[in-house]
Amino acid sequence: MSTENSFLELVRIRKSYGDFEALKGVSLSVARGSVTCVVGPSGSGKSTLLRTVNMLESIDSGAVFFKGEMIGQVVTGGRRVPVRKRQARSQTLNFGMVFQGFHLFPNLTALDNIMLAPVRVLGISRSEARARAEKLLARVGLAEKGESYPNQLSGGQQQRVAIARALAMGPEVLLFDEPTSALDPELVGEVLEVIRELAVEGSTMIIVTHEMHFAREVADTIVMMDAGEIVEMGAPGEVLDQPRSARARKFFTTVSRG
Repeated sequence: MSTENSFLELVRIRKSYGDFEALKGVSLSVARGSVTCVVGPSGSGKSTLLRTVNMLESIDSGAVFFKGEMIGQVVTGGRRVPVRKRQARSQTLNFGMVFQGFHLFPNLTALDNIMLAPVRVLGISRSEARARAEKLLARVGLAEKGESYPNQLSGGQQQRVAIARALAMGPEVLLFDEPTSALDPELVGEVLEVIRELAVEGSTMIIVTHEMHFAREVADTIVMMDAGEIVEMGAPGEVLDQPRSARARKFFTTVSRG
């Protein structure tokens, strides 16, 4: 598989936990500026796949390439070995991660949560980081909440702060791991709206989601996983309306009834 012209490419990724094989040789190519939604039943490997991209999970075999460069590993003496910690940290800056839980520091305001990594990791001044954080809070519709602490915000507002925090590092790829699953139903829409706006702006995103209507609306590509493998992949209309495999047909029939 050629990686020279690819933006982000996963090649035959395998990952096991003991005797359980979570990923069974998964390959996926993501174009710059595209939105890829990954769907499938619980335990199918969706989140594990996402976490291999930014090296939160090591891989047993295969490779991840970003703009043609293998990340997380380097070939030395004919063998692949993990990159040094400093290089790994540099490579992970290409990716911004938004988790199911918000993972905000409870003792920091919304602004300070967003400013923390740019100051400590990127080394920018607090004044520059604050200006960036204020701009990003406005971008996610929370300009007035900068001095609020997480416990003073709704779940949807906390997740929007988490999105702003990811954006503050200037990543080239945004990774979302079920970003609405921890939210009450009435708060889901405000988070999805922010992600829709990012899609319109041309952000490259991989989104693990169970929101099928949302996936249909924003995705360029929908990937359905089951038992550690990709069973369907294509445009939303093809995958959701005309799935080729019996497993996919069963899954989409079940979720549409839910």
